[in-house]
Amino acid sequence: MIDLIELRRALHRMPELALDLPRTRQAVLDALAPLDLETHTSDRCSSVSVVIPGAGPGPTVLLRADMDGLPVVEASGEPFSSENGAMHACGHDLHMAGLVGAVHELSRRRAEFRGSVLAVFQPGEEGAGGAELMIEEKAHLVTGQRPLASYGVHVLSYAPAGTFFCREGEVMGAAMLFELELVGRGGHAARPHTALDPVSTAALVVQAIQTFVAQNSSPSDPIVVTVGAIEAGTAANVIPNRALLKVSLRATSSATTHAAFEKIRGIAQSIAQGFGLELRSQVGPDLGPTVADASGAALVRGTVTDLFGEDRFSELVVPEMISEDFSLFLDETGGAFVLVGAALPGEPNQLPTNHSPEARFDDSVVPDITSLLSELAIRRLNQVTDGTEC
Repeated sequence: MIDLIELRRALHRMPELALDLPRTRQAVLDALAPLDLETHTSDRCSSVSVVIPGAGPGPTVLLRADMDGLPVVEASGEPFSSENGAMHACGHDLHMAGLVGAVHELSRRRAEFRGSVLAVFQPGEEGAGGAELMIEEKAHLVTGQRPLASYGVHVLSYAPAGTFFCREGEVMGAAMLFELELVGRGGHAARPHTALDPVSTAALVVQAIQTFVAQNSSPSDPIVVTVGAIEAGTAANVIPNRALLKVSLRATSSATTHAAFEKIRGIAQSIAQGFGLELRSQVGPDLGPTVADASGAALVRGTVTDLFGEDRFSELVVPEMISEDFSLFLDETGGAFVLVGAALPGEPNQLPTNHSPEARFDDSVVPDITSLLSELAIRRLNQVTDGTEC
């Protein structure tokens, strides 16, 4: 029997970034090797797709876990902390361990379902386009048919451990990452009148963005904008030529994110022109909301309640503004996405959030993730093969 907690902590020690995760992929393959299942990998990224056949022919259900870490220097204090300058600060190590466990459990329970479960381990969730690449490579179609539904989970470092959250509709928000580059004219700090300072102008753009959010975000259609990075200059006595702002924009719909981006770009353009600078913009990842369909949300609610009790399920009132490229799998197949509380003891409002260098996760939830994912797959397949599908 595989030790899922040990696997999670081993994965936590060796986070890798973006699409190329050779050590992570090998750890997943090694954990699944004893099962001797049909396994597919990619030459373009470190993805793994594993087929678990049931007792007879039938449809396919997809389960997914993301694999990549973040460029964050860990400061969690965990004895199994990463030391390579990257960190599983978003909990993807828990997701992988939970799905590995589900593959093992489904292999033991093949007699309980007809059809196939496709377990997908996806790199590049943190902005590198991993889901888009896997779909382009048709990794979700390796059983020869489009899955009936897809299911995945995401742990939250600040929500009560062992509580599962879902809702019909948007579970997570839409997100657009973009860059605004202010191009001026460099010079000596003692002679600013001969230069066009992009740093002071960038500061005005940051303030204007937050003013725009305050005046345009409503409770029913919220907008969240963060300038996560500013790159400019090399020395205190040098006015640089350029300043680069890296921005994340989040809302509950793609329409709102696109409209807000155009307004923000227009505001930044006006400020830049007013000070004689040029503005350049570039849009990066642009993800729609992560949406659970009605049947998927109902299946999650019923499965959590049956497995763990009513007190372990909480109806999500509003979407989390975190974004997920699992939305692309859901666009292809329908299904649901489940948020899982994994907070360690502490004051809720003071707990480090996902992506913090101090983020910590209660990995006792990993076996529950395993049970939930495997049961969702079996129940969804049986809805079809038993003729009980709504």
